[in-house]
Amino acid sequence: MRRHQRFVYGQLSWMLATVLALAALGGLSMELFVVGSLLGLLVLTELTAPVNLAPRWRSRVRWLVAGGLLLFGYFMVRRVLEFLPEGAL
Repeated sequence: MRRHQRFVYGQLSWMLATVLALAALGGLSMELFVVGSLLGLLVLTELTAPVNLAPRWRSRVRWLVAGGLLLFGYFMVRRVLEFLPEGAL
């Protein structure tokens, strides 16, 4: 099996485990799923980082990480705005 396929299967497994764990704990929400999936993506990216030469497909992983961080930031801004009193902005 090629390395990028193993990476994708690892990420999909992590995401499935995240959904199952959140569902078992009764806390399944889009926000928690995104945070859990992003955490898995960051861990998997670091654990599979090549030592000498980065393959071309690894540059696309950076875009996924950037998109995940933007989505995480969006959820955090929404959460902070929920706690602010009306008219604070």
